[in-house]
Amino acid sequence: MFKSRKSFLGLWLITGVAIALSLITPPAFATSSNSCPAEMVMIPGGTFTMGSDNSGYLEELSAQEVKVSSFCIDRYEVTNAQFAAFVKATGYVTIAERPLPKEQFPDLPDEQRLPGSLVFEIAQPGAKYLSWWHWQTGANWQHPFGGESAITNQDNYPVVHIAYADALAYAQWAGKSLPTEAQWEYAARGGLDNATYTWGNQYSAKKANTWQGIFPFFNTKKDGYVGIAPVGSFSPNGYGLYDMTGNVWEWTSDWFQPGHNHKTHTLNPTGPETSFDPNKPTEIALHVIKGGSYLCAPNYCSRFRPAARESQAPDTGTTHIGFRLVMNLTTERMQNEV
Repeated sequence: MFKSRKSFLGLWLITGVAIALSLITPPAFATSSNSCPAEMVMIPGGTFTMGSDNSGYLEELSAQEVKVSSFCIDRYEVTNAQFAAFVKATGYVTIAERPLPKEQFPDLPDEQRLPGSLVFEIAQPGAKYLSWWHWQTGANWQHPFGGESAITNQDNYPVVHIAYADALAYAQWAGKSLPTEAQWEYAARGGLDNATYTWGNQYSAKKANTWQGIFPFFNTKKDGYVGIAPVGSFSPNGYGLYDMTGNVWEWTSDWFQPGHNHKTHTLNPTGPETSFDPNKPTEIALHVIKGGSYLCAPNYCSRFRPAARESQAPDTGTTHIGFRLVMNLTTERMQNEV
């Protein structure tokens, strides 16, 4: 999708003991054996078809039957207000607010190691591929488009410019975890197994915050938004979850590799142990992001679908990557791994 900074989460409850989502993610524990915390939704365990055989995207092949245990998931994407509360309580500084480490980039002059992040700009006709992305000094979660921008009156917007480590830090503070790709996709489908979109099989410009028009040159704003929308601006899916597609991409705990063949008939798959994307062969650490964003258009990205997936370097945040969290309610995966 774009270069990394380096080159560029019930009805059948078993117990209150939680399980780790990934090798580096601390366990998250449910606070109740009977319900989810406020602003989270109970997703009943079940079997679904993960991936797609007819999307045209090789990384979604082949569709596999996967089983997921019951879990809680945030109803909305994490917002600016929620992230601000975390920062106020902990003093945390995001990756985008830190200068590039000199030990990692010894050949870069100090002015090129200044804190910043990747920002999108509408392109002009004839623009080179991916030139609509540029490194912006001073861009971070509080200043999405650089130092002169702000998130004033945007408390209810999803927080962006969040790197993987930032999402993990927030999750640990909140007592939750990042979802696995299987949890995320199962929840996004809202009970509509094999449907193309979170709402059914027919694309609609008004069902999610996506790009209408010809990306990246002009947006007709048919859905009412050119950029990010406040969380909950569009109808929820069958599980009562908002913005599971469109608005902003969301981090998962899984490492990225093409396809789903290794997940066939598995219970609570956690993804591969290492990552690889043939489209980014020089990048050795890539996580799965899901859901697409307000920049996804039918003519360019088309990843506003539950099955869609993309790889992303963990040290890179952008103007269209955020996250939501899960809490686990069963020990079934733990028992399965023994």
